[in-house]
Amino acid sequence: MNSLTPVRPTPLAVLGHFLARHSRLIQAVQWLMVVIYLVLVTLPAFLPVPDDSRHIWDDLVLFAQFAFWGVWWPFVMVSMVVMGRAWCGLFCPEGPMTEWVSRHGLGRAIPAWLRWKGWPFVAFVCTTVYGQMITVYEYPKAALLILGVSTVMALGIGLVYGRGKRVWCRYLCPASGVFSLLSRLAPVHFRVDAEAWKAAPRTHAVDCATLVDVRAMTGGGSCHNCGRCSGHRGAVELAPRLPGSEIAALPAREVSAWDIVLLLFGVMGVASGAFQWSASPVFIALKQGLAKILVEHDVLFPMTGTLPWWLLTNSDETGEVFTLLDGFCILAYMGGAALLFGAIGLAGLGLSARVLGRPELLWRLGYALVPAGAAGLIVGLSAMTLTQLTAEGVFLAWVPDARAGVLAAGLAWSALLLWRSLPAVSLGRRLAAWPLGLAGAFAQIGMWGVFFFVW
Repeated sequence: MNSLTPVRPTPLAVLGHFLARHSRLIQAVQWLMVVIYLVLVTLPAFLPVPDDSRHIWDDLVLFAQFAFWGVWWPFVMVSMVVMGRAWCGLFCPEGPMTEWVSRHGLGRAIPAWLRWKGWPFVAFVCTTVYGQMITVYEYPKAALLILGVSTVMALGIGLVYGRGKRVWCRYLCPASGVFSLLSRLAPVHFRVDAEAWKAAPRTHAVDCATLVDVRAMTGGGSCHNCGRCSGHRGAVELAPRLPGSEIAALPAREVSAWDIVLLLFGVMGVASGAFQWSASPVFIALKQGLAKILVEHDVLFPMTGTLPWWLLTNSDETGEVFTLLDGFCILAYMGGAALLFGAIGLAGLGLSARVLGRPELLWRLGYALVPAGAAGLIVGLSAMTLTQLTAEGVFLAWVPDARAGVLAAGLAWSALLLWRSLPAVSLGRRLAAWPLGLAGAFAQIGMWGVFFFVW
C-alpha cells in the first residue's frame, strides 16, 4: 500500500465523527431526556402512594422509582466503565439545561472557590447522606427535593458563570467525581494525536462545554464523550484502549488527593454504609444498645421524637417514621463505615508507598482501587433493582453467582492495575507493597461478601 493512501477510519472513529456532524440530533435527544426527567421527577410527587395491588407497569409512582433507582443509576454506573462519560455528554438532562441557561446568563468568570477540587467529595457525601435520611429511593417527594434542588442549582450556576458552558457538570455535580473515576477504566476514549495537532493549520477552537483543554487531553476523567471535538484538526478521534490503561499510565498532573479521598471515604465508605445499614446486624445492635442506655437513664425523647419529612423520614401516608435515634444511628453507621474503610485504604496505600521508598506515590497508587470501588457501587445499586423486581414477583436464581463474580472481578482488576502502577524497584519491594496497597480493596470487597453471603 502506498504510504500516501488515506487510512480508513475505524468504526469507533466513524461513530465519533457521526456525533460531531449530528449535533442537532444529539440536542434533540438531550431535550427529550429533559422532558422525560421532569415528568418522572415532578408528577409522582403529587400522586398518592400506591398500595400493594399496583405494579411498575400500571402506576407512575412505581414506574418512576424503578426508572430512577432500578435502571438509571445502576446502568449509568456500568456505562461509565464501558463507554466513559457518554451518559454525561449525550443523555444527562442537567447538562443541556445548565448549558442553555449559561448561553443566556451573566457569563461571569469562574471564581477560584468554585474550582476547588474538593467539591465533588463534599457534594457526593452530602447528597448520599441526605438521601438516606429522607429515604429518597422510596418517596417521590424526597426524590423531587434532592433531584430538584440539584437541577435548580445547576441552572443557577449556569445563569451566573461561564458562557455556554457546563460549569456545574465540571465542578459541582454530586456524581461528577465518581463518574470521573469510573470513566478512567473505560475501553474507549477520544485520543488526541499531539503531532497531528501541531502540524495542522490553525482553526477555530473546540467548543468544549466542560472546559477541557482538548489539545492536552490524555484521558477521560473530565471528557464527556459528546463528540464535539471529533476530527478537530485531524487529530482527535474516538479510539479503543486497554481497559484501565489510563490509570496504569496516569500522568502526575492528573493525580489529585481529593480523587482518592472520594474513592476511599466516599465510594467505599459512605456509599457502602448507605447501601448496607438497613439490613446490617451491626446497625440493629447499635440501635438496641443505645436504646437500652437511654431507657436506663430515663431519656426517652430520642426514641419518640421526629422531624419534618424533608429532614428525616416521616410519612403520614405509609406510617413510616424515623425517630431521632434512627437518624443518629444511620449517620453513625455511615460515618463509621467511612472512617473504617477510608482509614484502612489510606493506611494500606501509605505503607505501600513507604515500602517502595516512594511516599509521594500514595495518591497515585490509590487510583488502582477504582475497580473495587466500582464493583461495590454496582452490586449496591443493583440490589435496589432486584428488590423492586422481587416485589413484582421476578426472582433471578443466578444473582448470587453474578454478585460474587462482579466482586471478584473488581478485586482482581484492582490487583492487576496496582501491580502495573508500581514503580521499577526491586521485585521484593513490589511483592511486599502490593498486598498493602490492596488493603482498602480487600476490606470493601470482604464487607460486601459478608453482607450478601453471611448476613
